[in-house]
Amino acid sequence: MIMFKKILVPLDGSPLAAKVLPLVTDLAKTQGAEVTLLHVYYTEIGEATPGVIKEAVAQEAQRCELFLAQTAKDLEAQSIKATIACVEGSPAREIIGYARKNNVDLICMATHGKGEVAWVLGSVAEKVVSHSPVPVLLVRVMEVSPLLLKEDPYFTRGLP
Repeated sequence: MIMFKKILVPLDGSPLAAKVLPLVTDLAKTQGAEVTLLHVYYTEIGEATPGVIKEAVAQEAQRCELFLAQTAKDLEAQSIKATIACVEGSPAREIIGYARKNNVDLICMATHGKGEVAWVLGSVAEKVVSHSPVPVLLVRVMEVSPLLLKEDPYFTRGLP
């Protein structure tokens, strides 16, 4: 049986990316794994002084830590060891680099399934799968418009 002791979960702050968390929770519990929540941010500054750049990066890192802290607490409340990491850079490159440097056993992330345009241009998930040194578990999540649900007769009365 394959055992995963260190699971890396990249989160971009979107509700869709967070939909991977129930699966990660179950997997971590059954495997006795620790989970690292990773957020990669990019601070586009343009032409700025070094002091302004340093301040912007520090602010983004602080926002990142606040964003991940609650999710880590939620995992810890379920007896899962959780750590957070915030790094600046290109998402795919940083996810792969973090996995290599920290002996991660599995990367578990959501993919939004944006269709052919994202496939041609290359999504973060596709780049991670192509270059990861460890297995990658992708969870495809779809965003459903509340208007579609509201107009669906099964939404209010259930299946016959």
